[in-house]
Amino acid sequence: MFAVEPATKAIKLEEITAIAPESTIARARELLLEYGRFVIAQPGAARFCFGSLEKEAARLPHSYLEQGGGCLIAWVGSEPAGFVAWRVLPPGIAADPWEMKRLWVRPIARGLGLGRTLTQAVLDRAKASARKAIYLDTAPASMAAAQRIYRQLGFVDCAPYNNSPVEDLAYMAKFL
Repeated sequence: MFAVEPATKAIKLEEITAIAPESTIARARELLLEYGRFVIAQPGAARFCFGSLEKEAARLPHSYLEQGGGCLIAWVGSEPAGFVAWRVLPPGIAADPWEMKRLWVRPIARGLGLGRTLTQAVLDRAKASARKAIYLDTAPASMAAAQRIYRQLGFVDCAPYNNSPVEDLAYMAKFL
């Protein structure tokens, strides 16, 4: 792992494409699986399916590209430090919606603004793609910092839009 020194470590976002180097995809998989291990360690997440997440990770980036989305990895210096993904939601939820998924920042890199940077990058891509809304679900009890970022960036509470088996989720949307 790495020691974070914000003044000396450059932060870089990289979109993971179908032709990304396997080494980059492997690092993104590591981050996605860390996210999954964090989620299943939380109370109320007993029905979160880690096996489905493993399949999703194994198919990166195609697991999101095939759903009209994508994913980003955040680097601090030369070390992978964060991940986020998005995908198109089915019609009927809203006009031209995306869903933001799997926001994760490694604990050692927290406090550098990576969560905000990754979220803003998804919002920027949504606007550039003429999307009208971004939806997400989050677990306020275990992801309070993420929920604060979402609120600061203009997300508001909304009705559940998926059939997640995870208990005590908060559903949020930002209309663009």
